[in-house]
Amino acid sequence: MARRGGASALIVVLCSVLALALQGAAEPLVPAMFVFGDSLVDVGNNNHLAGCNVVCRANYPRYGIDLPSCHSPTGRFSNGYNLADRLAQRLGFAESPPSFLSLSWNAGDATSLARRLSKQGINFASGGSGLLRTTGQHLCGEVLSMADQVGNFTSLVQMLGSIDRRAAADLLAKSLIFVSVGSNDLFEYADRVAANRSASRNDTEFLQGLVATYTAYAKDLYAAGAKKFIVVSPSLVGCCPSQRKRARDVKDVDLSGCRGLPNNLSAQLYPMIDSMLDGLSQELPGIKYSLADSIKMAGNFITNPGNVTTFDHACCGSGNFGGESVCNSTVHLCPDRSRYLFWDWFHPTDAVSEITANQLFVDNGTFVHPINVHQLVAAP
Repeated sequence: MARRGGASALIVVLCSVLALALQGAAEPLVPAMFVFGDSLVDVGNNNHLAGCNVVCRANYPRYGIDLPSCHSPTGRFSNGYNLADRLAQRLGFAESPPSFLSLSWNAGDATSLARRLSKQGINFASGGSGLLRTTGQHLCGEVLSMADQVGNFTSLVQMLGSIDRRAAADLLAKSLIFVSVGSNDLFEYADRVAANRSASRNDTEFLQGLVATYTAYAKDLYAAGAKKFIVVSPSLVGCCPSQRKRARDVKDVDLSGCRGLPNNLSAQLYPMIDSMLDGLSQELPGIKYSLADSIKMAGNFITNPGNVTTFDHACCGSGNFGGESVCNSTVHLCPDRSRYLFWDWFHPTDAVSEITANQLFVDNGTFVHPINVHQLVAAP
């Protein structure tokens, strides 16, 4: 098993305990939730990677400033909860399942492992990672790639199956697999293009490679026993504050003031992911899925803003658009986080994550199809 990292920080443990104390008594809608992806859903795995650079960590102030349980950083790239937390809460949990690298058990203690897996699930996500094995390594140093994440999951499932194969299969078939990945692959490709303008490129071939890799991971998860998938596609990634600033540096500003190439890649990738999932549903018996159109969701914030009124600047950041530095205690902090789309130079605020989770859960087909998450978890 490719497990990496050390002991979790005391503050993270205390926050988790307090969050559990605040949880209601209602029975969750699924026995467990397993989370895969990047910093949009990481809840602290990168804290435990010794080789992970500070730019890809969120274990320092002002991250976590609005977490109701402790108002302290836990490794979430948010002022409070992130999308994995908010969706988990809609399912009846207190927050996202714990990060994989924060857990400790004896690899030979299969009974302890079985309890851990069946209690709530595990979050394998790692900030900076992507579909490709190399994504994130240049910027972050060390991350858990999707290959690492899926490999760790399948190893744990094999251990669980060695105790009671039927119980393991039943648990996984009823649990929710949540995947949010791909944005960092698009960022890195766009930066390579900007650095080598004279070099020939094939955007379609690059995206087809991503989808082929995505397909392989989905099949690995299915082979391990997963049946119910919620997949969140990359959003208007060229519109986050760092990319708005970058767009002017590389002279790639689109009509919305965002960086053109990443947005164009994301727009092409969504229907390819849609086609992939539709194909898998016909090929693999029993698989069910919800696919979120994050591009349409992001556009809806702009056309129907509601309480969110600031779309182009980070709440916590410095320089143009607040997109020139990490969020920390030395940079500007907006007083009302609920009015901002972006918390820092890449990530949404807790308020936006909560709205997005609600859309995933109850949407009638505008943003999520073929069924929403509530229908997905209720399906036999």
